Amino acid sequence: QVQLVESGGGLVQAGDSLRVSCAASGRTFSTGVMGWFRQAPGKEREFVAAITWMLGYTSYGDSVKGRFTISRDRAKNTVYLQMNDLKPEDTAIYYCAARPGGTTTMPHDYDSWGQGTQVTVSS
Repeated sequence: QVQLVESGGGLVQAGDSLRVSCAASGRTFSTGVMGWFRQAPGKEREFVAAITWMLGYTSYGDSVKGRFTISRDRAKNTVYLQMNDLKPEDTAIYYCAARPGGTTTMPHDYDSWGQGTQVTVSS
């Protein structure tokens, strides 16, 4: 299994930008997908973005398209989520996840998860 550690969360104001990171270790793979999900209190875990490890193809949830950008640094085994024009509704715990197969937006398809990092956006 892959070990994932998120960092970079915090408290920001609406309209600000923030970048969260996810460092992978353990049984890392040359193929597969890394994804970001988020979960707000009382809500289901929501797909945010995903990137294929080898070719860097990206996918985004509708609520973040045009504002968030996912990227990866293969040399550092790290995935980033750049979040711009943040809104109060972006407040959630952000989780990094990994799977050896193709891109999917369903949380249960991912077999490795980080502990999460809190992102809070004040109005």
